[in-house]
Amino acid sequence: MGLEEVQMRNLDHRANRAGWLRAAVLGANDGLVSTSSLMIGIAAANKSDFLVTAGLAGIVAGAMSMAVGEYVSVKSQNDIEAADREIEISQLATDPEGEFDELVHIYMKRGLSENLAKEVVTSMHNKDALEAHLRDELGHFDHTRARPVQAAVASAIAFTAGGVVPLIGALVSSSNQVNLILVFTALGLLAAGFISAKIAASPIPKTIIRIFMGGTLGLVITAGIGWLVGLTGI
Repeated sequence: MGLEEVQMRNLDHRANRAGWLRAAVLGANDGLVSTSSLMIGIAAANKSDFLVTAGLAGIVAGAMSMAVGEYVSVKSQNDIEAADREIEISQLATDPEGEFDELVHIYMKRGLSENLAKEVVTSMHNKDALEAHLRDELGHFDHTRARPVQAAVASAIAFTAGGVVPLIGALVSSSNQVNLILVFTALGLLAAGFISAKIAASPIPKTIIRIFMGGTLGLVITAGIGWLVGLTGI
């Protein structure tokens, strides 16, 4: 099997999508649930005049918040990986024999004999000792490396796309807006679950049910709070 064929086979795996897919799924789900919850909560509180304005404000604020939140959290992960890299560089410089033995024991635990493990580690160290230790000792891989900007952009776009769905429901008709928001949100949650499952190659029914039920729970809680606010006249 040639190198090109190996690389093509690796494209079938989904690990390289983990960073942006997590951010996108979270963003889309949050956009759908938070925007529709906000609008339904306002409607339940008998403040329907502000429904569309609240929806637009919620989308803008939520998208920015998601983007900043994702960037900060993923950047923290990025900083940890960078710190681990510096520690490994220092350890390889001050104690190369100890690092060699450490990698030998890792390979022996994976089933290699001691002699074969030493052979492998020797070859790895001759090529790129740091890469070998980052990969096999710390589990750092380039295709799963933390990418803060990518996560932030994916999250903001997905949140906006999700938030627009219930907003469209409110704009379709000035009457019966709550029911339309609910219908559009339900369809959006089903679509988000399906798309997520297809991209991640996960079981479609299970993924759809998980995302739909989570979103429904958020809507029920928020609508209930809005109803209580409407009763108390706050």
